[in-house]
This record gives sequence, C-alpha cells and structure tokens, in this order.
Amino acid sequence: MRLYSTQTPTHQVSLKEAVMRGLPPDNGLYMPLEIPQLPADFWASARSLTFPELSFQVAHTVLGKALPEAVLYEIVTKAISFDTPVVSIEDQTGILELFHGPTLAFKDVGARFMGNLMSYYNQGEKRSLTILVATSGDTGGAVANGFYKKEGIEVVILYPKGKVSPIQERQLTTLGENVQALAIEGTFDDCQAMVKKAFLDQTLAQHRRLTSANSINISRLIPQSFYYFRAWQQTGDQPLTFIVPSGNFGNLTGGLFAWKMGLPVHRFIAATNINDTVPAYLASGDYQPKASIQTYANAMDVGNPSNFVRMQALFGGKTEEMQKMILGAYFDDVQILDAIRRVHQASAYELDPHTAIGYLAWQSLKEAHNLHQGIILGTAHPAKFQPIMKKALGQEVALPPNLAHLMDKTPIYQTLPADFQALKDFLLSQS
Repeated sequence: MRLYSTQTPTHQVSLKEAVMRGLPPDNGLYMPLEIPQLPADFWASARSLTFPELSFQVAHTVLGKALPEAVLYEIVTKAISFDTPVVSIEDQTGILELFHGPTLAFKDVGARFMGNLMSYYNQGEKRSLTILVATSGDTGGAVANGFYKKEGIEVVILYPKGKVSPIQERQLTTLGENVQALAIEGTFDDCQAMVKKAFLDQTLAQHRRLTSANSINISRLIPQSFYYFRAWQQTGDQPLTFIVPSGNFGNLTGGLFAWKMGLPVHRFIAATNINDTVPAYLASGDYQPKASIQTYANAMDVGNPSNFVRMQALFGGKTEEMQKMILGAYFDDVQILDAIRRVHQASAYELDPHTAIGYLAWQSLKEAHNLHQGIILGTAHPAKFQPIMKKALGQEVALPPNLAHLMDKTPIYQTLPADFQALKDFLLSQS
C-alpha cells in the first residue's frame, strides 16, 4: 500500500511511514493512492460475518499486503471488542450506536486500532514514540485509553481549557502512567494548529519521535469505515443515507472511504453546530474557514476542519460532485436542547448533543430530498454531557459504571497558553 500527500501528490510513502509520521513534511495529509473495491465474494458472505470478521475483510482490502494477515487480524480483533448496534427510534430512522467501547465514544474504534498498529510498528525502536494529539472532547479520552501503558509510547494530549465536559476532562487527565494532559488557554483550533506546527519543527524532530492520533493520522481514519459496513449489515438492501455529526470530519471521511469501496450509500449529510464551515461550502461552493465558536456540542467546535482536504481529494477537487453526494445542515444550542427533549418525550431515547444535531439534520432534509432509511451516527453516550442533558431534560441521565468512578478522581494537567513556543518548550523539557 502506498500513500501520497494531498499537498504534494508526488510525495509517496509506505503505510508504516504514513502512520508513524502522522503528517507529511509539506503539511498535507496522507491519502491512499487507491481505494480498492471490495470483491463480489465479500458481498455474498458479508451479512453472516461477525463485526471483527467484517472489519478484517475491509481492512485487508484497503491495506493489501502492507501487513501480514495474521498481524492485521490480531490488530482488528483487539480493536473491535464491542458492537455498534443500529437502534430504531422512528420509522425509517435508526441510530448507529458507536458508544459501546471503553470511553463511550465513536473514537474508540479508530483509537484502539491505531494503538495496536503503532505498537506493532514500534517494536524494536530504541527511542520512545510520542503521540501528540489535539482534542475537542472525545478524542483525548479514546486515545488515552487506546495507548494506555503501551510499551515505548508516550501520549501528550492538548485540549481547550474549560471547553470540554467534566467527564471528558477526567477521561484524559486521570490515567497517569504514560499519558500527560495539557490544558490550552484557547480553542480546539488553537490546539490543532500547535500540534501541526510541532510535526513540522526540525528542532523537535531531532529530539523526539512525534506522531499524531487525531484523524489527521490515516491509521485512525481507515477503521472509521468499519462501522458503516456494520450498519449496512443490520439493515435492508436499499441504499442508506448516513447522517454524520461532524467536527473535524474524520467520521464522514471514513464513510466516504466505505462508499468508495462499494458500500451502497444514497447520500451523506454533514451535520454541524453553528461552526458551519462545511455546510456553508456545500451551499455556496466557497470554502471559508473561521474561528471556532463554543457550543453545547463541544466535540464539533471546529472552524477549520483538517479532513476537508481529504474530502476534496476523494471527489477529485470537484465541488459539484461533492455537492451531489453530501448535503449540509447546521443547528444552534436552542435547537439541540429542543431535539433532545422532543425525542425523549416521544420515545424515551436519550440523544447526546452531537447525535441530536444529526437527528435535526435528518428531520430537516429527508422530505425535501426524498431520502429513505436514514442512519444517524450516535457519536457518544449522553452521560458524558450531564450539564447539557440536565438543561434539556431537567435531570441528569444515568451514569454507566465506567464513567461513574471517574467523578471521584481529580484531573491532573498542566496549563499552557495558546502558543506554539510554549508547547515546544514543554516537549523539549521532557525529552
């Protein structure tokens, strides 16, 4: 398998180099040279496969001979140790529940796959590998869990101070061991910009082996295609419309990978909060990144999503082709609360703020575009957002056991300004 940089397509590398570097030296993103179609015999047997077996077949098709089959099978089966069921909440409306992993967020799938893959590639290295990651909410906890106590690997997580939920903060600040957290006095976009600069800094490169665990790393993006196939496996044969709550757009890009491999998809809906950079582009054809705004759906507070360049690459840079396949919609905090309340009153189902945006997008677009069989990606367990759920429902939702124990723990982090030099100094002091 070969991958190229979206910035310089002639710059091509192996899977190992793409995974371990994270970001190309030209500040582009790595993309596969080709996304192969799944063979006919896959579709003939796919409905009867277990989720790990299904995921292995998809991964093996994409990655080819980049890894020994036995190694890839072990990596996949260790990552896919929980299901992602589709739950019907209304006629022609299902929620693909992606929050049954250890940190109760969709990012568990990609983070666990990436943790296992990097551990394999890191064998025999004398210098430790530093995973440097920015998070707007759930990524930090998933990455911390996915790399916790991995030999020869250290994790440094940047998150916007005061802009993640209390439970999210505890998930990424209380593990200790090989996981460190940095609370940045700024936004997620500030955190992401600092991380990108770190990868391009020559002084840091001489002192530390750095890579990323954000969805800018291709090894977290590829496994995010797996659960789209799992959704298809649980539904009928008609093409599906996937409604994807979106921030940095890794999840939607994973869906596009699945579609390119042959998954029967009718349309995608990019659903955002008022950070509407991509929905605005889909409406106008004009991409205008902007400063992010804090909302109740904090994991989606992204004004300049990194994976947009991958989306462009998948459509050959043709705006019109992307507009044919992807619809966009955005909603504010008042609408989020109303959707949580209405769905709970109608069916007792609890939507987290991000999944509520997906529900709103589906409701607003399905009739106008004659859409059928909508699958909304349920991105996180509602208990991770207690203050918002209480605003909507007048009460908190029940805490699962693996979240309840976190509330007795004290967050441990170091505060830094939103300044790259501060991060550089921190990393150099730790080397």
